[in-house]
Amino acid sequence: MRIPSMARFILLATLAATLAPAAAGADDRGALLERIDGLVSESMEATQTPGISVAVQHRGELVLARGYGLADVENRVPATEHTVYRIGSVTKQFTAAAVMKLVLDGKVALDDPMTKHFPDYPVGPFHITVGQLLDHTSGIKGYTEMPAFWEQGRLDLAHEQMIELFSTVPYEFEPGDRYQYNNSGYYLAGLLIEKASGKSYAEYLEEAFFRPLGMRESHYLYNDPIVANRAEGYRVEDGVLLNDEPLSMHLPFAAGALGSSVLDLVRWIVALGAGDVVELDGLEAMTTRRRLPGGDEIGYGLGLFVGEMAGRPKIEHGGGINGFLSQLSWYPDDDLIVTVLANCTCAEPGPLEARIARAVLGVAEPDHAPVALDEEELKRYAGIYDFGRSPLPVAVKDGKLLIAGRETVPIGEHRFGGTRDKEQIAIFEMDDATGRASHLRLERWGQVQRGKRAGAEP
Repeated sequence: MRIPSMARFILLATLAATLAPAAAGADDRGALLERIDGLVSESMEATQTPGISVAVQHRGELVLARGYGLADVENRVPATEHTVYRIGSVTKQFTAAAVMKLVLDGKVALDDPMTKHFPDYPVGPFHITVGQLLDHTSGIKGYTEMPAFWEQGRLDLAHEQMIELFSTVPYEFEPGDRYQYNNSGYYLAGLLIEKASGKSYAEYLEEAFFRPLGMRESHYLYNDPIVANRAEGYRVEDGVLLNDEPLSMHLPFAAGALGSSVLDLVRWIVALGAGDVVELDGLEAMTTRRRLPGGDEIGYGLGLFVGEMAGRPKIEHGGGINGFLSQLSWYPDDDLIVTVLANCTCAEPGPLEARIARAVLGVAEPDHAPVALDEEELKRYAGIYDFGRSPLPVAVKDGKLLIAGRETVPIGEHRFGGTRDKEQIAIFEMDDATGRASHLRLERWGQVQRGKRAGAEP
């Protein structure tokens, strides 16, 4: 799926403004704000999330920007629209945009072999391009899937140490064979930015994006500096809210080390859509589904997922890092931007963002009619499923099927919907010989992941 060119996007936005009915009255706007407040409050209560900030911009108007709960629980500091959260993998679109800027400057090409920029990297018999680093098809082992990485997660490892960590293990697959989300590719992309620009990754983003765009609440969020309005991060274990596990912020680097506020992220998407981040060709490359050499599309562009919700084009990315989860979504045909930042790994920013977007657009939430399955039937789906990253457990508990510990509802034809994340559908592929599931497909916003059953019920 190709997102409209910028010229068409501007035309669509103009027509929408011209043809749209008169602006909603104060009563309608008040009802919408009350609805969003209710959605956020319900989500926070259900997940024990201490703090959330939300921003919504529709047709050029900032509908809402506010914080809920606490940015710092111990010091009772309220969350606001200016609170700075770690945004995890939302960082990747900044990295991809920086690479595209260098591409447009003639310093890098997406089809450059990786060895042109990293001549000593052990590619073996494989040919890996810069583009494959950015679209997760390189086959390089993802370092966040390696236990050895987490054993050293508090250490300020140098670039050479990080590269040695993941470059010395076998490739997951031949480059280009398939899509597999991978932080190592983005780590290398950050080093590429440094090599091509002659600046550090943090300096380049500050000079190319943050300062020109007025993004004063966006930073490479190292642990040491004092950062105004910085949120603390948390996790929930056995129903108890705890401080997040420490992590050296040298390690996420260009894959996930940025921090920002909801206001700055809206500012970023507005600038991206207007061509103020990268020119039209760069934006189109970032927001066009990439293809494997065989021609199959993947649901990813460069630094951005490209899909749809309720038939509406949706460009988005979520993020997760110790103590924080995030979601930034852009609906270009609707000129709608929604971002949700949370300071707990217990939060649900993706499902919450989708509920807010549906409320703004007047689109009903998915309605899955449950069917009855007894425990023996549910056990046919239980097992450990291999998605090429962390194994995904599917278990039966108290008559419910839990996928990665989250309760689901059977909706027929071997499909299950989430009780809280109604946007995702789990579809089990059955083995006629055994009567048990052999594969699991996860579908959400036009994105599809498929994992093979690799073990018995956990």
